[in-house]
Amino acid sequence: MRSSIVSGLLFHAGKAIGLATSSACLLALTISLPASADDENVPWTHAIAMHGTPALGPDEPFPYANPDAPKGGTITLGVQGTFDSLNSFIVQGGWTSARGMREREFGNNILESLMVRSYAEPFSLYGLLAQRVRMPDSREWIEFELNPDARFSDGTPVTVDDVIFSLEVIRDKGRPPYRNWYAAITEKQVTAPNRLKLVFENGENRELPLLIALAPIYSKAATDAENFDKSSLNPPTGTGPYTFKTIEPGRLVVYEKNPDYWAKDLPVKAGFDNFDEIRVEYFRDETTLQESFKKGLVQALQFRDPARWATGLDFPAVKNGDVLKRAIPLGIPAAMQGIAFNTRKDQFSDPAVRKALRMLFDFEWVNRNLYYGLYTRTAGYWDNSELSSVGRPASDREKELLAPFPDAVDPEVMDGTWRPAEADGSGRDRKVLRAALEAFGEAGYSLKDGKLLHSENGNQLSFEILAKNEDEEKLALAYIRTLELLGVSASVRSVDPTQFEDRRTKREFDMVFNTWFSSLSPGAEQYGRWSSKAAETEGSFNFVGAHEPAIDAMIDEIVGARSRDEFVAAVRAFDRVLISGAYAVPLYHVADDWVAHWKQIVPPQNESLYGHEYDTWWSATAQ
Repeated sequence: MRSSIVSGLLFHAGKAIGLATSSACLLALTISLPASADDENVPWTHAIAMHGTPALGPDEPFPYANPDAPKGGTITLGVQGTFDSLNSFIVQGGWTSARGMREREFGNNILESLMVRSYAEPFSLYGLLAQRVRMPDSREWIEFELNPDARFSDGTPVTVDDVIFSLEVIRDKGRPPYRNWYAAITEKQVTAPNRLKLVFENGENRELPLLIALAPIYSKAATDAENFDKSSLNPPTGTGPYTFKTIEPGRLVVYEKNPDYWAKDLPVKAGFDNFDEIRVEYFRDETTLQESFKKGLVQALQFRDPARWATGLDFPAVKNGDVLKRAIPLGIPAAMQGIAFNTRKDQFSDPAVRKALRMLFDFEWVNRNLYYGLYTRTAGYWDNSELSSVGRPASDREKELLAPFPDAVDPEVMDGTWRPAEADGSGRDRKVLRAALEAFGEAGYSLKDGKLLHSENGNQLSFEILAKNEDEEKLALAYIRTLELLGVSASVRSVDPTQFEDRRTKREFDMVFNTWFSSLSPGAEQYGRWSSKAAETEGSFNFVGAHEPAIDAMIDEIVGARSRDEFVAAVRAFDRVLISGAYAVPLYHVADDWVAHWKQIVPPQNESLYGHEYDTWWSATAQ
């Protein structure tokens, strides 16, 4: 008999007994459950991919790491902001957690997962804590076989019980979208002492098994399940290559290499985790961070502001070769940077108003006067990739997907002719101003005595733009100067990064700067960013409050796509719906990842599709 009855009993038992004991009950009651004949025919493998097959064999290292990189030395990194938590998977403190515990750029230094992602491919996963995996084409379940050598940093082995605990504690006490993903597991079957089979209601969300494979794995014995959802500075016990050496809230976190790291000889870790110590220092503002880099107190720094990239690297250490500049070509869609509308606010509830405001950002003036002409205007959410709808008429498949939602996509977006408004760079292009005033008129606004007033209530269109640093404030002021020409009353409020994240999470803003990072394999994370359910969910990424049936349907199509062609059509259709909804004023992007570093640290010859990853760099003085 299958374990659905057991799972049902355990669900009620878990509620009564508590999270701390429900996993143990599961382990005791479901071990060695018989599998169906069809399940037995599904082969075990070292890797899985969202679409197609993984590129690497079981013994091949990732191509953007140097397997011969020397080990040793220290790297000091710097970030703007602060931290007051060591748990990024909960609502409380999730946005202000210490950098470097688990992330692509700084490394998965503390927490690891059953499988690890190769950033040289759109979405392929290779075995880590799980040495083997199997999954049917239907994707109704996935089964993992744990590596018997896997250990937590305290030396205890990683067990199936730890995996179950991690999935359940985040399901019950984590923040979206993680808790939503892990809640989609309908059965947990322990098929052998080191094997865990996870069953889903169906295989419609084809990305779900891969997302589960990337879940962070905590030590059950060393984790306070009762208070997991409370912001804490208690170091988590993970399986990663580093442990915490120093924690100074808001100022410094230091990771030191675990000499007994269990996975150091695995092919997927070849060329990674090369430093003995990683220091991450925090700075209240970008200028102080830049000055610290110039003095060598910070050894590597990413640059996102073209003005700083163009003018901020003219100090002596650059000229004499002690500091090197790298422009790393990106192989992923451009990130969508924008000033987001909070559509929950009355003044932004009408898409026509948002579209008119979108027209009034004078990119040409901003790019020339503030950014040395180094930026490219952003139009959609997957620019510079085959996933973008911009400049492409909708295919028959896209039209079929969008047919139930005839008003969700503007005609010019559907036929591929839409582009962001292009001004003459004067900051007061009359042609654009007239077109925007017409659009405001359609939304019931008119210009009277220098003020843009609503015809029904007589209120002036007014709002506040929330910014977290001087660069965002400077950009907001440039935008406001154009808005004032049409009688819009706008202001900018600058707050520190902690307040910024708190207000953004609580939706206490009118407009706010935001970046929607893109990948070659968008999927279930889009529910957390855009779905109707996420619009009203505390802690979700749906900052704008999008509540559109066409969005929900297109995300369903993306995660359910079985072929690359179906997937591309679904993403393009989704892109058209987002553009037509005018949820943000699109800003700009660059095609390269800009990084500067002191020559005491060395990057690999090849970087990932996503740009730099410090966990593949090494010390020039290491042997």
